[in-house]
Formats: sequence, structure tokens, C-alpha cells
Amino acid sequence: MDDQQEVKCPTCPPAWLATFADLMSLLMCFFVLLLAFSEMDVLKFKQLAGSMKEAFGVQREVKTKVIPKGTSIIAKEFSPGRPTPTALKVMRQHTTDDKKSNLDFRKGPDRSGSEHQKTEARLEQLKKALKKEIGKGQIEVTGDNERTIVRIREKGSFPSGSANLNANFRPVMKKIAAAVAKTPGKIHISGHTDNIPISTFKFRSNWDLSSARAVSILNEIFRHEKIPNDRIVIQGYADTVPLVPNSTATNRAINRRVEIEVIKQTETVRELPSLIKFSK
Repeated sequence: MDDQQEVKCPTCPPAWLATFADLMSLLMCFFVLLLAFSEMDVLKFKQLAGSMKEAFGVQREVKTKVIPKGTSIIAKEFSPGRPTPTALKVMRQHTTDDKKSNLDFRKGPDRSGSEHQKTEARLEQLKKALKKEIGKGQIEVTGDNERTIVRIREKGSFPSGSANLNANFRPVMKKIAAAVAKTPGKIHISGHTDNIPISTFKFRSNWDLSSARAVSILNEIFRHEKIPNDRIVIQGYADTVPLVPNSTATNRAINRRVEIEVIKQTETVRELPSLIKFSK
């Protein structure tokens, strides 16, 4: 065939497709660069994922170690910084005279000072009544605004290794019972011993001896004063709460004691599972 005929290829793409391919390549490079320069905000991503999850009805319980806290909606959605709460100090006062331009603030009565004076007076009165026994070293009286402590030494009150109160100490207990009954608050009677073990027919250990001495003091108080049972707590500590180290005979004598502690109701009181603590 001499004549040249024009042959068209049915599978060749159109000419505009090359331009379109270049445009797609440029767009892909553009988005790759955007992704490379972008910074992932984990918090907003989780919020977006949570919103999408709730929108499509997918819910799942997720355990967290951080307690959820309230925050500002505006600061959370539109500000990258952390929202800080603003403290509002408002002072209000009701008055019947609304024409005054200024309000007078006056200091109220100092009740703590009067209570302190009452406490000091009560302690001084108790020390004066027990002056003779305090001088002999049989009793120690201390205290503050929250509590009054009468510390009964073993000397003159109990025979060694016994929980029977001496007869000549009963008049002293009458004075103590009168003072304790007049003082409001919870009454803790605790027995204490030294660290020398005891094992007799009546007392198996120092736990038994310390608890029995505390009960003896309570019974002597009940002989003279009527005190409600809900005010009384009996505790036996044995040698677990010494005042001084049990290194010498003098120190061990100091640790052998019974303490009558009157605690105000406003103070947190140490409660025990049982009224009397015994060893097993």
C-alpha cells in the first residue's frame, strides 16, 4: 500500500490526563508537607474520637488513673493554654440602714481567751486540792484547752503487781472524781506498766494488770460520782506507751501509772474496737 493511512490508537489516554496527573502529584506533595509540619494534639484527637464515637453510638468503658476535673469550655476549645480558675472574694453584710456609705467591722468577743482562763482556773483548783499528793510524787496534773490529764503514779496507789487500790488513797480519789465529773468531755482511763513481764495466778501479763488497774480507778470514781457510761473509755496499754525509757528502776517506776484524761468533745478521740484491750 503506497498511500499512508492515519491510524488512531483506541487505548491512548487523552492529552489533558497528563496535566491532571501533575496536579494530583502536586496536591499529594502539598498534603504530605502539611502532615510533616503539623503537630498532633493528643487531647483534641481524643476529644474528636470521643465525639465521633458517641455520634455513631459506640460506647466503651475506659479506666483512668486521673480524676476528671472541670475546666472552662472556652479555654478548652479556643485556647492552647491551661485554664486557671479565678478566685472571687465577696463580702456581704445585711443592714437595715441602706444610706450608709461605709460599713463598720468590729472584732467579736474572744471566746478562746475565756475558755483558756476557765481551763487554767480548773487546773489550778485541782492542783491546789491535790497539793499534798503532788508534793509526794503520787499524782501529776497537766492539761491545756483541749484536755485535762491526772496521772496517778503506782507509788501510794497500788501495791506492786496488784490492782487493789490502797485504802489510804481513797480520799484522794474522791477529790479526783469530783474534779473529773465537773469537767465536760470524754473520760479516758488508761493503765500503763513497765517492761518487766508478769505472770501470776490473777494476771497473765502486763496487759491484764494495766487493764485491771484502770478498771479499779473507774470503780472508785463511780463510788463517789454518777457519770454516764457513754463518757467512759477504758484502755490497757501495758508497756507500749512509756513516758521514759525503761532503762533504770526509777524510769520504770515513772512508767507504772494510771492516767485519767478528760478530752473535749470537739477533739478527735481515739476509739478502740473494744473498751478493754487484753492479750490473747
